[in-house]
Amino acid sequence: MNTNLVHFTLNGEPVEVAIEPWTTLLDYLRYHQKLVGTKKGCDHGQCGACTVLIDGNSVNSCLCLLVSLDGAEITTIEGVATADNLSLEQQIFIEEDAYQCGFCTPGQICSTIAMRNRGEINSEEELKDWMSGNLCRCAAYKNITKAARRIYEES
Repeated sequence: MNTNLVHFTLNGEPVEVAIEPWTTLLDYLRYHQKLVGTKKGCDHGQCGACTVLIDGNSVNSCLCLLVSLDGAEITTIEGVATADNLSLEQQIFIEEDAYQCGFCTPGQICSTIAMRNRGEINSEEELKDWMSGNLCRCAAYKNITKAARRIYEES
């Protein structure tokens, strides 16, 4: 079997793994690490359900080969907060009712964290553009945008 050794940080913990070169980050997270908060939607980089943070940037994990992430810092929704202590983003999503079925919520939250990390948002259109990589099957966009705006303003 052809494997590559990859070193990275996952949710604050160092990881070293020998993995097949065709393994996506999404499949590694879900099937090897059992971190199922990151959702498998389209598996083609179009829906955003698999969005995670790589070095603070939002990335579709279904499009990333794990072998390309040597040295990266990867954060999934499980690494954003603890069960006893929600992150600012999670708390605001709850307060603004910015979810319905919840399938897209982990990716949406990771995108808002990356948006906050980015810095300045100059317009409502820029904020909407930032969040446009995440599709919501329930069409809760009004509340998602409201939550994203509040997250940006409060951070």
